Amino acid sequence: EVQLVESGGGLVQAGGSLRLSCFASGFTFDDYAISWFRQAPGKEREGVSCISNSDGRIYYEDFVKGRFTISSDNAKNTVLLQMNSLKIEDTAVYYCARSVLCGLPSDYWGQGTQVTVSS
Repeated sequence: EVQLVESGGGLVQAGGSLRLSCFASGFTFDDYAISWFRQAPGKEREGVSCISNSDGRIYYEDFVKGRFTISSDNAKNTVLLQMNSLKIEDTAVYYCARSVLCGLPSDYWGQGTQVTVSS
């Protein structure tokens, strides 16, 4: 059974940092890409970053470039999202999701982890 489990969310002050983890199981981790998405209250879900485990390619949306870093620990089937210089507008539920390649539709999603940035 394919499963994606996020952890690491929480409450942090603006300017602070959090590290999110996405643990994957039930499939060959190296063959897929893992993306992070987020959804803020009243807003549509948006992509944040993606890493392709097959070729190591990494993508970021412009609004997180220079602040967020995505990485993959293939030995642990885990993708990390290091989030620095957090802003109030980063407040959202963050989800990780699996796709064959970055940019293609995701077929499995985690349950999400809440990130709240306060002033």
